[in-house]
Amino acid sequence: MAQNPLTVPRGERWAKGYRRFRAQGVLQAFAIAGFVYLLIFCYTPMLGLGIAFRNYQPKMGIAGFFTAEWVGLKHFKAFFGDYQFADIMTNTVVLSLLKLVFSFPIPIIFALALNEMQHPKIKRVVQTVSYLPHFISWVIVYGLLFTLFNTSSGMVNNLLADLGFEKVEILTGKEYYWTLAILSDIWKEMGWWSIIFLAAISGVDPSQYESAKVDGATRLQSIWHITLPNIRSTIMVMLILAIGSLLSGGMGGSNFDQSYLLGNSINYSKSVTLPYYVYQVGLSQLRYSYAAAAGLFQSVISLLLVLGSNYASKKLTGTGFF
Repeated sequence: MAQNPLTVPRGERWAKGYRRFRAQGVLQAFAIAGFVYLLIFCYTPMLGLGIAFRNYQPKMGIAGFFTAEWVGLKHFKAFFGDYQFADIMTNTVVLSLLKLVFSFPIPIIFALALNEMQHPKIKRVVQTVSYLPHFISWVIVYGLLFTLFNTSSGMVNNLLADLGFEKVEILTGKEYYWTLAILSDIWKEMGWWSIIFLAAISGVDPSQYESAKVDGATRLQSIWHITLPNIRSTIMVMLILAIGSLLSGGMGGSNFDQSYLLGNSINYSKSVTLPYYVYQVGLSQLRYSYAAAAGLFQSVISLLLVLGSNYASKKLTGTGFF
């Protein structure tokens, strides 16, 4: 009969735990390193959120996080009452929703298409080429877009001029910003996110496809009735994460990079988003407390989106992130 742990002397329990810890030394080292990383870089900086409720000035130093004048919700009220608030939230929410609608299904479709390819070498080449843009910084992406679309010497505008058409101000026209942002985000992140779905597809039991083939199922029917149901949990987890990062730009989290690089004084009303606004008022205008309030608002909404989407997913599909 197994001995009740509560009846074992405390010293013996400590000794047994220590021996187990030493036996798992390497694994424990990895776990401790991860915990220390989270503690230093994720949890400790959260102490700085207090400046959202204080009149903090950089000259106060770290002590100012706790000694600056307490002003409560003053900065939140100022943010909600800002004349740009409507444009900021509209651009952030609508642009992120559009990215979610168009960017989220494409990696899934792309992964399904890759999985159906019969030539392994071609499949590897296509997959490699597709995820390479993920490693290109948005600065380089902007350089490529500038080379293609600038009105003075861009390749696309030069081609339009040679064909007798008027040049199009794609980079500066505010009516083109959302389309440019969505398409560039898809191009940059499609291949990278498809890796996750390909990994999920590789875990599907091949015997299911063989049985479906014997029963006369077509490839599309196998995808619909076998592949997609088997990777549903992965899709739902990724969807929850994408919804949680909605205010920062969806799966790619690219709202700030695109607003900073593709935005200008002409398309500002369409390009300004919440992450870029936080940077603008925080680092450019040195309004740290105000920027902290706006950033905290973004974080709280993101947390609520994660909790809400996870709850809805568990209710509707039985699958959730936690």
